[in-house]
Amino acid sequence: MHFAVRRVRGRAWDATKPMRQQALWPEHAAFMEGLVAERFVVLGGPVGGGEEAPEVLLVIDARSAEAIRARLDADPWSKTGLLEVARIEPWTVLLDGRSA
Repeated sequence: MHFAVRRVRGRAWDATKPMRQQALWPEHAAFMEGLVAERFVVLGGPVGGGEEAPEVLLVIDARSAEAIRARLDADPWSKTGLLEVARIEPWTVLLDGRSA
C-alpha cells in the first residue's frame, strides 16, 4: 500500500542554514538512503521551492500509517526535532510512468 507523507521543519530547524548544513545531515541522509534501498521510500524530496522548501513529500510503501511513524521516528532528524510528520495519507496510485 502506498502513502503520501508530508514532513515539515521542526522546532530545532536552523533557518539560517541550508538543508545540507543542518545538524546531523550526514546521518539523516544515510538513514533516508537506507529506506530507499529497502524500497520503503519510493520517492521523496522537498516540494514547492527546491531544497530550501519547508515541506518534504515522501511516497512510502508500507502496511500502515503506524508502521510509517515507527520507521520515521528512528530518523536522526525526527529524534532531534529537525523534521516532524505533518500528514500521512493513503494513496491509490492509478498512473505510474516509471513502469512504462
